[in-house]
Amino acid sequence: MPTRLLILALLAALAWLPAHADDLAGAQRLWLAGQKTQAVEQVEEALTRTPDDLQLRFALGVMRMDLGERAKATTIFTRLTQDFPDLADPYNNLAVLHAAAGELDEAKAALEQALRLQPEHAQAQENLGDVLLRLALRAYQRAQKAAAVPGDALAGKINRTLALTRELRAH
Repeated sequence: MPTRLLILALLAALAWLPAHADDLAGAQRLWLAGQKTQAVEQVEEALTRTPDDLQLRFALGVMRMDLGERAKATTIFTRLTQDFPDLADPYNNLAVLHAAAGELDEAKAALEQALRLQPEHAQAQENLGDVLLRLALRAYQRAQKAAAVPGDALAGKINRTLALTRELRAH
């Protein structure tokens, strides 16, 4: 998942939105200029005036993700899924956070919800593919450990499939 490009694209997409466009545009300029703390402060200050603003909350979540503040970002995106259950993007971002924490089942569930809401969501489709590949790798690793006889046909098949899965994940 090209996180940096995704974040820049999301911030750019938010700039055209009518609600608090000046706040978002100013925060985006600060962010892109490397003044990330000031960008977060600007969005947070704008949220004190309009705490329910979807675009500001989403932008703050994306910023928190990029800053590596997973707990804060997870809280933001979880609340967005509760307050705006018909939007796919908060579920997608929540899934990225779960996957980064190794919570693959939770990531899969969030991505499946995003795709129920928006089946053609390309980023969610790609993220689901990544999560499913990681889940497959986990299953093959467990199967390898459980294989009764290391030299039997099943163990050989598992080892070949595991190697192929690892190769796919590396690309």
